Amino acid sequence: MNGKIWDFAVIGAGMAGASIAAELAPHASVLLLEAEDTPGYHATGRSAAFWDECYGGPGVVPLTLASGPYLQAHGFLTTRGALHLARAEDSAALEDFFATFAGTGVTIERLDRAAIEQRVPGLRPEWCAAIHEPACADIDVAALHQHYLAAARREGGEVVCRARVERLERRAEGWRIVTAAGGEYRAARIVNAAGAWADSVATLAGIAPLGIRPYRRTVVQLRVDPPAPTDLPLVLDINGGFYFKPDGGRLWLSPHDETPDEPGDTAPEELDVAIAIDRFEQTTDWRIAALERRWAGLRSFAPDRLPVYGPDLADSSFFWFAGQGGFGIQTAPAAARLGSQIALGLGPDAMTRGIDPAVYAPARFATALQSA
Repeated sequence: MNGKIWDFAVIGAGMAGASIAAELAPHASVLLLEAEDTPGYHATGRSAAFWDECYGGPGVVPLTLASGPYLQAHGFLTTRGALHLARAEDSAALEDFFATFAGTGVTIERLDRAAIEQRVPGLRPEWCAAIHEPACADIDVAALHQHYLAAARREGGEVVCRARVERLERRAEGWRIVTAAGGEYRAARIVNAAGAWADSVATLAGIAPLGIRPYRRTVVQLRVDPPAPTDLPLVLDINGGFYFKPDGGRLWLSPHDETPDEPGDTAPEELDVAIAIDRFEQTTDWRIAALERRWAGLRSFAPDRLPVYGPDLADSSFFWFAGQGGFGIQTAPAAARLGSQIALGLGPDAMTRGIDPAVYAPARFATALQSA
């Protein structure tokens, strides 16, 4: 340990940590600590990589819409479109979807069977209606992640890998941080961007956990016959039973599972793989020529399913930047800008002016924590 006291030590160098480090670094000294050999090994490196205006629900829409122009301007988006498929018996779900997103600023439209067939060949006949999101786009996740890591370094931020935090000690001048590899650092403030490990990091710091829970999501890569069209939209079940999209001549398919899990290097379960394939075969008449890859990632949610951005109520030097579910990548620009503005005491700018930070503040859990 040298005598330096960093203004901020960001724990976790996935998309969350990298993005907020990049936003903080022009204004303060930033240390970014990553437990793994390389940043982005867990959720960031396993993302299905799409920007969907409706994903995450109405509470996430402001962050998604505010992030879109930044992602587009920097070349991280490729427009694909999305279809939420429905059968006749799903009419109530279709109407509920429209009612949920009415007035949120998203662009959605109804499609009939003929319009669906123009976009998705080979669908079984019972899929007769859909909601179309024309703005949905693929995200170049790796490029976006590297963009933020490079921006943090360019402004003097330091990234340290193989630095799993083992101890956090609160002292008068700030925090003493000890890693499992024997590294020791000091920082005035902690930013908890540890994803699935967010509550564990809080516990190390003597901070009450917020109930941020990781859930497993499974994805498989298929080779199908006929091959997946390159312009195929992201295709989702209106009831959340599956989604699939093309990628590099193959098809990525998920059963849209959400299984409670523990923080760690999660792996797919054979049952979830089988469920994904069964649902796909009930949706299209495409032949599965090969199951080429399978993987799983963790998506971490707070109890109310909204992200948590802001200082802890018990200790303002401990800053939460976690609980970003599966929407943390598509909302990264606005979330990181908003988080840095809160942490630095800055006002909103053009990107964040329409976002209410109180919606995502840890203070919303105060009543639950006091009664626990």
